[in-house]
Amino acid sequence: MRAPIGNFDNARPAAELLDQLAAPVAAAVRDWEGPVPVDQLLHVDTEAEKADTAVFLETYGQDLLETSANCVVVAAKQGGVRTLAGCVVLSSCRVDVNGAVRRGLGARTVSFAPHQTAVGETGMEYGGITPIGLPAGWPLLLDAEVAALPWVLIGSGSRRGKLIVPGKALATLPGAEIVEGLGVRG
Repeated sequence: MRAPIGNFDNARPAAELLDQLAAPVAAAVRDWEGPVPVDQLLHVDTEAEKADTAVFLETYGQDLLETSANCVVVAAKQGGVRTLAGCVVLSSCRVDVNGAVRRGLGARTVSFAPHQTAVGETGMEYGGITPIGLPAGWPLLLDAEVAALPWVLIGSGSRRGKLIVPGKALATLPGAEIVEGLGVRG
């Protein structure tokens, strides 16, 4: 099947390819509930060595710059308590850590989680972290532009392969909160 975005000829329902997803992502897809049917969560095969943004866009389509999103893990601190959270913004944007994220999490300080923490806590590969399958109880801040997309390309939990899902599906994930201005251009 042809994917709804990008130059992918190999889109298939993610539920048919659970063995190609990171364990927490596979579990979330297997147990999927909500208003968006699970068969609208699509998997596309990509080459890990083409995961860097410029090469990825050249290979799979320039339109993906405005239809793909990154999920980054942040560490927030308030009153000596550390909270990890996921933040999802368009790939063309950077995360407003010191503004929208700090306010959204009600934290005094926020920083990007260290690489080992992000990988260890999510059970996903660095460069493939996705909001689908984040640990239970984590806040998930979702930029309003991402939630409004008909289709968005996100990680699959590994550097090989991506998921294409309706933006509104991400808004229904556990702990999800839509935040205006979470992603900043430039």
